[in-house]
Amino acid sequence: MPLPFLTADRDFKADGRAAESIALPHDEPDHWRRPYRPGPWRVGTAAAFLLLASFVLLSALIIALAGSLPGAAVCAVVAVLMIALALRLVRVGVWVSARGLRQVHLLRTTTLPWSAVGAVRTAQQPVRWLGLPRTVQGQALIVERDRGGPLRALVTDRNGDFLSRPEAFERAADVLEAWAAEYRP
Repeated sequence: MPLPFLTADRDFKADGRAAESIALPHDEPDHWRRPYRPGPWRVGTAAAFLLLASFVLLSALIIALAGSLPGAAVCAVVAVLMIALALRLVRVGVWVSARGLRQVHLLRTTTLPWSAVGAVRTAQQPVRWLGLPRTVQGQALIVERDRGGPLRALVTDRNGDFLSRPEAFERAADVLEAWAAEYRP
């Protein structure tokens, strides 16, 4: 049974053409949406955290049955924090709507209205590999503000969503640039 993801990507027919006649269920421009699908590295890491959280919950159950309720409570809190981390990790990325551009990081979120966006462009520069301190040469989608400095790179071709998927990065960069061109005054 196929389970379609509700992203801004269109479903593809068997012959490879996009099914333009099928509207997305959240096609209103006022809703925040991610213009690309989460990558396998991001989803795999979140799944590993959820698997680890299930083991911690199982240990909390065993500890509770053994009679140590404070230890079980500590394990349950650790498991809840791991589940919250996994959910936030899947949510990390760039979200767009008619109101603006939202950059979601692990611990913070930056929202920028379209009126404050000066330019959205792709640049060749050193980028972080999977968010680690190691940098490699790659492409990054940069947002320049009308006032102030540029935002951190929105997406790169070496982050958890686009590593080993250059065509997906190009498609996401094109979609983000199109959103900026359409809604920027």
